[in-house]
Amino acid sequence: SARRARQRRNPPDALITTPESLSLLLSYADADQYFRSLDAVIVDEWHELLGNKRGVQLQLCLSRLRRLRPALQVWGLSATLDNLEEALAALLAPGEEGVLVSGPARKPAAIRSLVPERVDAFPWSGHLGVRLLPQVIDALEEPGTTLMFTNTRSQCELWFEALNRERPDWIGQIALHHGALDREHRAAVEEMLRRGTARCVVCTSSLDLGVDFPAVDRVMQVGSPKGIARLIQRAGRSGHQPGGRSSITFVPTHALELLEIAAARALQATGSVEARRSPRLCLDVLVQHLVTLALGGGFEADTTLQEVRNTLAFAELGEPDWRWALDFITRGGQALKGYPQYRRVVMDNGVYRVADRTIAMRHRMNIGTIVSDDMMRLAWRSGGTLGYVEESFISRLKKNDRFLFAGRLVTLVETRDMTAYVKQGKPGRRVVARWQGSKMPLSSELADSVLDLCRDPTRQPEGRSLAPLFAIQSAWSTVPRPDTLLVESISVRNTCSRFVYPFGGWVANEGLATLLAFRLTRDRPATMRIAVNDYGLELASDEPVELDHDALRQALSPDNLLTDLLDCLNSAELARRQFREIARIAGLVFQGFPGKRKATRQVQASSGLLFDVLAEYDSDNRLLQQAHDEVLERSLDYRRLHELMSALTGREVVLRQPPALTPFAFPLWASRVQSQTLSTESGSQRIARMVARLEQRARPLPMPARSLC
Repeated sequence: SARRARQRRNPPDALITTPESLSLLLSYADADQYFRSLDAVIVDEWHELLGNKRGVQLQLCLSRLRRLRPALQVWGLSATLDNLEEALAALLAPGEEGVLVSGPARKPAAIRSLVPERVDAFPWSGHLGVRLLPQVIDALEEPGTTLMFTNTRSQCELWFEALNRERPDWIGQIALHHGALDREHRAAVEEMLRRGTARCVVCTSSLDLGVDFPAVDRVMQVGSPKGIARLIQRAGRSGHQPGGRSSITFVPTHALELLEIAAARALQATGSVEARRSPRLCLDVLVQHLVTLALGGGFEADTTLQEVRNTLAFAELGEPDWRWALDFITRGGQALKGYPQYRRVVMDNGVYRVADRTIAMRHRMNIGTIVSDDMMRLAWRSGGTLGYVEESFISRLKKNDRFLFAGRLVTLVETRDMTAYVKQGKPGRRVVARWQGSKMPLSSELADSVLDLCRDPTRQPEGRSLAPLFAIQSAWSTVPRPDTLLVESISVRNTCSRFVYPFGGWVANEGLATLLAFRLTRDRPATMRIAVNDYGLELASDEPVELDHDALRQALSPDNLLTDLLDCLNSAELARRQFREIARIAGLVFQGFPGKRKATRQVQASSGLLFDVLAEYDSDNRLLQQAHDEVLERSLDYRRLHELMSALTGREVVLRQPPALTPFAFPLWASRVQSQTLSTESGSQRIARMVARLEQRARPLPMPARSLC
């Protein structure tokens, strides 16, 4: 805070900052003087901001800066964007002309995979795990520094532990880096990278962006990157010097991920990459920005409306929404007008200002759009901070429970004042710290490429290693293709399961599974259990549900999609959960002062109460409608689901009754088994026994599937 105060008094020649800190600078009354000599704004890694509310916040800030400095130059940098015209438009005012500058095309990254000696014909998520550890160790024997990317912090912790356990002589050369670790720990690891003294750093997306270390010689990716842009971004951490070539080594966590990396290589060869779309009309961000401007010397309504409309995100902002936003910050809206704490802004001679110092302090402490579960500090009982973990994880632990964090085995001693105190743990049963947000769906571009590769997997070396898997799938059923929709009916232990393979990605498949279960049982009450992955979905029931071509076509129709989705889901409860985020961003819920943050349950209770009040007394409140819209777009990926179902209407439906679980069906069945509670055996034991049975059955000549076409 002292450094920030000095920078405000004596502005530097160049300031490296974040959208949140830029917004904070605009909240001071002398913002126009502070930025009076601003010449240029350079937005690095623009693709990481463009598609979310942080990008919307930045667009509003840039529009304010352009008003203060009309000749301001704005640059955006990105190496992994497809929709360049939209990305350019989001940085500029509507109608303003910009220039796209492209550098010489870099050589494609070299992609190779560590293929296990024996690829299981019946894969399930995570079953490879650290089974490839010997091959990884061999790769790390080579001189130089390796970045090993994982998709989750939990996976990061497990691999760091496994490497140190396998090679204790490397302790001190193997480092751990993710966003929940203490800042000093991360800084020390980054210094190791700069000096080239680290053999391997196991990390997450915390080292994806903004850090270029010439000493990085190789990059490894554990698990599928789920998108071509993320793969290119991570591969680009190596060979980052003139004439250098990036390379990445893929470590699969299950056999079907080999298809994904092969498909990613094919996409890279064509130059394809995912697009990022700017959100529109995020009124919670607008409300926060208006309070910020009211703090920063105040604003006039008409000129600020034009300023707000000079962004891609709010170019279509209508007069009714604008008037609602002004009423909301001055009165709290229709339902909250009787509560003084929601009258944050007052009008003074035509200028909107914040007059209350407490409101000003609270607003500055909660500026930003990053919302996650509240983090608890993790500290040694004897003193010193380890890092931060979500309250929801700690709340599930009991005193003396052991868990893995920062590569250490620790024991929970007590929790007090949003701090979990731990001591060194003794060997024994333990869990791994988990964080929210670990579900990373397959991008639509990569999903389509995987499905296309299924027509001839031998085009890529990884596909050739999956020959036994495809042979069994073809003999017992059929292999999914881009022009077909495969549906398998299989009975396992008195459970009738339907497996459908739309290749829509995790989120869209989850929405489709829920919709199919609702439509297929609408006229005949039944209970269905659902499992999904990026490729397909399973609908399991104790009683058979009739399913022919006509019934399936009707269930897959995009007609009345929105109505049926809202009918089959508890949309009110989903909107209530989404409203928590909106309420925090809009400033309706105060999260507490630094060091005294409110517990998650307190914030949830506050936002839930507000949701109920607004729903009953101000049903036209724009934030309520935004919550429902964001549930459709973010939780259900409504746009992608609609596109997927529209595409499915043009595919030939192929129904099969295989003699047993096929290689494509098995991971879906396994994920459902793992989610069930078994009293006498673990899910992994049951899965292992099923694998043994299926492999035994597959040893003779595979049985042909009976066609239902």
